[in-house]
Amino acid sequence: MALTDTFVRSVKYTGAHAGDKHTDGGAMYLLVNAAGKYWRMNYRFGGRRRTLALGVYPQVSLAKARAKRERARELLAEGLDPNTVKKKERAEQAAAGVNTFKSVALEWHAMKEKACAANTSKKRLTQLENHIFPVIGGRPVSDVQPPEILAMLKGVAANGTAYTAGRLREICGQVFRYSIQTGKATYDPAAAMRGAIEKHSVNHRPALTTRREFGEFVRDLRDTTRASPLTKLCARFGLLTWTRPKELRQAKWDQFDLEAAEWRIPAIEMKTGKHLQAHTVALSSQALAILPQLRQLSGHTDRLFPSSGGSGGVISENTINNLFRRIGYIDKQSHHGLRASARSLLSERGWSTEALERQLDHKEANKAVAAYARSQHLDERRRFMTDWGNLVASLEDGDSLIPMSSLAA
Repeated sequence: MALTDTFVRSVKYTGAHAGDKHTDGGAMYLLVNAAGKYWRMNYRFGGRRRTLALGVYPQVSLAKARAKRERARELLAEGLDPNTVKKKERAEQAAAGVNTFKSVALEWHAMKEKACAANTSKKRLTQLENHIFPVIGGRPVSDVQPPEILAMLKGVAANGTAYTAGRLREICGQVFRYSIQTGKATYDPAAAMRGAIEKHSVNHRPALTTRREFGEFVRDLRDTTRASPLTKLCARFGLLTWTRPKELRQAKWDQFDLEAAEWRIPAIEMKTGKHLQAHTVALSSQALAILPQLRQLSGHTDRLFPSSGGSGGVISENTINNLFRRIGYIDKQSHHGLRASARSLLSERGWSTEALERQLDHKEANKAVAAYARSQHLDERRRFMTDWGNLVASLEDGDSLIPMSSLAA
């Protein structure tokens, strides 16, 4: 006879040694003993008699126990052992509890940290902690769905930070791909978010690109008294070497070979060269002339441009831009824009695009070409950096009509 809810609720243990069994049909029964009431199901698999635990009453009601029984019968019909399936599901649930998005993301971050600059690694972790972990950090990485990611990205984009939303999607995608590679997930839900968030508009850094305007700028920079000697030398050295602001700020004395007139920036410090090789910056005589002046100011440290606080850090990323604002170039010239200024002015003087791109350390789309091309054009780069130093010196002297350089020939 089938059991009823009333019977299951009221039945008592009679003291039988093995417990009391009350059948419900389909090989399922309620086992009642001194410890409690347990749902069980007997079945045969592979020629052997086995017992499947279906749960404990009242946490598992009669209806739920019957549903579990039917699922077990379906598994048997498919040739599967319900106990084996149950163990596998428990293992997957346990793994899901360990393999949360946050735990996997931190594992991925620790791996990537070894191959990127400290500032980049710190920025990634901050983005994970501020935006991603609060939304999906506690979810099993294999269970996260596209709508969850979309909601997070839309929340960030709604605050006017579409660029950040785009970067977060990229980070999520890298974490999910790492999860797939390590067997913690089977697909990347972030891939479905491509195009879901409106792309941010690109605001190019302001840069002066005519000889007349740039000449006025370099003269104003030379004549200003609104900066410390170290800040002025930093701005001028950046102008003459046109490296990225971060690479300039992080410059160390042991990266310079004065005999070869070269500044060799380690690959790990470069934006695009981390997996290739160091970036060589040829130094003009004007750039070399700055180094003895800097030695007097910062030669007691390992950095060319240490912070004034003596904390072992370097000058702020805003230092040079603030200087340009003070001398009246807030919307005309930025620190990073010095690279565009130099490239534009030298391009007019006949230097090859390929060599200029190598000097800027711009990424080559073709990886095979990049591995070869990064070492090329150094001779031409030495010559046009000399040309650039002479051009800057001429502009400082007030000559806005500089003849084409014979060095390009």
